Amino acid sequence: MVEPIDAGGVLERVRRAIEARHPVDAREASSRQQILAEIDRLERPFDRDADPVHVTGSAVVAGPRGTVLHRHKRLGRWMQPGGHLDAGELPESAACREALEETGLEVRHVGGSPLLIHVDVHEAADGHVHLDLRYLLLADGDDLAPAPGESSAVAWFSWPDALDRADASLRGALRSAMAVLQASGQPAGCR
Repeated sequence: MVEPIDAGGVLERVRRAIEARHPVDAREASSRQQILAEIDRLERPFDRDADPVHVTGSAVVAGPRGTVLHRHKRLGRWMQPGGHLDAGELPESAACREALEETGLEVRHVGGSPLLIHVDVHEAADGHVHLDLRYLLLADGDDLAPAPGESSAVAWFSWPDALDRADASLRGALRSAMAVLQASGQPAGCR
């Protein structure tokens, strides 16, 4: 069992970040409302063993060559790095850990602080439902080297190519990441 991680108001901080999201499309607006309702309902929303519905953390990784996607081993789709939270782990930390494991890239949060750029609710394996919190991460390098056991199909894509390969659940996150990067004066990637 994963211990609750709300001792320091973590759940309230996550809630505020979700409430502050301005959805990029109808799918994200619906997901935002569902996530807020579920984190109120769930006793341990960050614990994948407590309920089939649980919070996950993922990343849109940006770098000088665009963004990184990996072909999911079971689903066969090109996706952003992400996954379940480890015991006591925060969603934004899970996004960083998963990005490192699935791409081999050292990543960092924009400006040193987590930036929630998208939320999505989707069905996952074994009847689970993921309440996915998506963060924008910057990669300092571009050499891809996924950890053993991870998908070896990982690649850099230009933003237009990534949008072409993405399914509906990912397109909004990519558009949101591109908007943040453009607003910060970082064209087409991080630099």
